[in-house]
Amino acid sequence: MTDAVMELWSGARAARDPAWVRAQLMEAGRTLFAMYGYAHTGVEDLCAAAHVEVWEFRREFESREALLVDLYDEVATRGMRASETELSAEGMETCPTEERVHRLFDAYVKAVTRDPRDARVAFVEVLGVSREMEEHLTMWRSVWVEFLTQEAERAKLRGHGVDGNLAVVVKVLTRSVDELLAHHGRRPRQVPPEWLTSEFTRLSMAMIGPAGAGPVDSSG
Repeated sequence: MTDAVMELWSGARAARDPAWVRAQLMEAGRTLFAMYGYAHTGVEDLCAAAHVEVWEFRREFESREALLVDLYDEVATRGMRASETELSAEGMETCPTEERVHRLFDAYVKAVTRDPRDARVAFVEVLGVSREMEEHLTMWRSVWVEFLTQEAERAKLRGHGVDGNLAVVVKVLTRSVDELLAHHGRRPRQVPPEWLTSEFTRLSMAMIGPAGAGPVDSSG
């Protein structure tokens, strides 16, 4: 009888939906990495919190770092999509540059900080993990550099004077955003999203310069 029950239980575990297992592990990673840190969380800890077996973890992820990468990508993609969606929102093509910048950062910040665990994992726990992780973060930074460069070029056409090389200015801005978000994620009591949006807007406007220093975009 015992053998029959164990066989049924083993069959039930084997039949568990991989999507459910993955979701459980993602949630466990989000919680444990944020609470105890990536460096202090093992595969066994993740599996215990997710109520899955180690072999199920190995089926879904090549390593603990692969889970961390997926958690980061989830947050980064959410932030990028929020900003892209805001680009097509009503009034974005005609509003003043400062309002446009504020709205873009507001959409991004709300998306990436809505869960405090995400902010901790995506902007703190990913730092210093490995060369491969740094290369992955560099790839994402290049995506944001391209996005922000387009916005800076648009601002320049509207008469803002960028002080210095545009590419360098945007890279500095991107790094500044990362640093402030890491500061936000490290704090036991994270700063309000509104403060982050205001700081990002202030930094952006300081870097691209005031209006009236260049050609004005006649397209509106």
